[in-house]
Amino acid sequence: MSQLKVFADQNPNDALVDTCDGEQIKAELNRVNVLFERWATPGEIASDATQDDILALYQDDIKRLKAQGGYQTVDVLHMVPTHPEKDAMRQKFLNEHRHHEDEVRFFVKGQGLFCLHIEDKVYQVLCTRNDLISVPANTPHWFDMGPAPEFTALRFFDNVEGWVPHWTESDIAGKFDRIDQL
Repeated sequence: MSQLKVFADQNPNDALVDTCDGEQIKAELNRVNVLFERWATPGEIASDATQDDILALYQDDIKRLKAQGGYQTVDVLHMVPTHPEKDAMRQKFLNEHRHHEDEVRFFVKGQGLFCLHIEDKVYQVLCTRNDLISVPANTPHWFDMGPAPEFTALRFFDNVEGWVPHWTESDIAGKFDRIDQL
């Protein structure tokens, strides 16, 4: 189930907001210019679905979002607990960083925790199946996929290079709960 917790950035122990209500999550995130949507699954997703199968299934929403945001490419990231680079990938994403472009993810299945450091608050967004989040360009954030990640997500890019991080060197990410501590 999707969840939003909002904290003062100096107080990771007391949530100012804690909700699983999709409309409230959307409203809270919209206040800080973060897009959050819930998409309907347009059909069955086979356990052995390929990237092309998944892209075809969501083609209408993909086309709409590409037109709205000017995104050039979309791919499918599939992460499983047996992935040989899962530990290194998790550690890389746990550090606070920014991108010069929006970071847009749609969760086809599974879950991931986006933590957004906006002004003096941290917004922890647990994204689950059918959630779309768009983190605006230059927003400091980090992502936790957990120690045994299992998710499939669409990734939207407005440049052909894809994901380019710019590290903030802040230690704030280590002060907040990880996905396995929620």
